[in-house]
Amino acid sequence: MSSGTSPRILAEAPAGGVAGPDGDAVARGTVVVVLADDIIWASRLADSVTAAGGSPRRIRRVEDLEGAGRAIVDLTARAYDGVGAVRAASQAGARVVAVCQHDDAALRTAALDAGAERVFTYRALFEGGPKLIGAWLSR
Repeated sequence: MSSGTSPRILAEAPAGGVAGPDGDAVARGTVVVVLADDIIWASRLADSVTAAGGSPRRIRRVEDLEGAGRAIVDLTARAYDGVGAVRAASQAGARVVAVCQHDDAALRTAALDAGAERVFTYRALFEGGPKLIGAWLSR
């Protein structure tokens, strides 16, 4: 949302929707698949999706991305190839964002090349997860 635009309030969201953290319309219950093998980050990401008006579905295997419309992928997992997961979800038509360490430029670039719309740092999502995810959901 631009700085000169006043936020929309809940009453102005479309039928079946809610206002996201920036006032943008988010479809109530938009399912977001959260692929993360770290329990803490899986919980944080799922909580951010919920706070942004979405409905998280936590998974731990790339195979479970099938049919996802939107997905968040933790790139630094040990149980799966994060970049491969981004590629698989993106090629299947999902909108994908990813998360990784701030100083891993090569991994961030690989995820973007694989189809991620954006790669967030852990810190950015820790500090402003609902707002960032809400903005992504409203696009």
